[in-house]
Amino acid sequence: MLTQKIFSAAQSGAEGVLWFLIALSIISIAIILERFFTLSKYTKNSDRYQSRLADALQSNSLEELEDFARDRDTIEGRAINYGLRHVKESGVNGLDEVISGYALMEKPRLEKSLNFLATVGSNAPFIGLLGTVLGIMKAFKDLGVSEGNANAVMTGIAEALVATAVGLFVAIPAVIAYNYFQKRVKKCLNGLEVIKELCIAYANRKA
Repeated sequence: MLTQKIFSAAQSGAEGVLWFLIALSIISIAIILERFFTLSKYTKNSDRYQSRLADALQSNSLEELEDFARDRDTIEGRAINYGLRHVKESGVNGLDEVISGYALMEKPRLEKSLNFLATVGSNAPFIGLLGTVLGIMKAFKDLGVSEGNANAVMTGIAEALVATAVGLFVAIPAVIAYNYFQKRVKKCLNGLEVIKELCIAYANRKA
């Protein structure tokens, strides 16, 4: 009795899995596009800011950090603002914790929705495999009804394998995008280590 119910569910289960994978694909594409444009803006601002910091270091004018701290549109600008404010109030002690705390605060914004891409990338192939198994179950049931007609089962199996292919098609771009965006996030956060060292140098000079 239970087996019959499972077979009945398998009749439409494979197609339902395909539609679910298509929905995941659409959501993944939307997230990939949103993260691409957002992180591109972050990276562009970071590159511009780090270039200005490099010029300041070459000219040995750490006082320019106070001008950089007025830029609230970049991660680096806000980090310098927090760092210099702490240096003026408490000195170097605790600066590392301040910058690290700020990095932890910014990290979820940079990694927004990336966990979804990681989940899709790791599980979409298994969802596709589920669709294939359901499709094969249906194909063998059709074989029994067709009294040994091999063409029926071969066609059903071929259609069932589409689910596995779609699962891989959904997973591969999600994994590639996740790894790419993680590198961009890491690049943005690594710039905060430079900010910390500059704030320490600024504090020592003022002292």
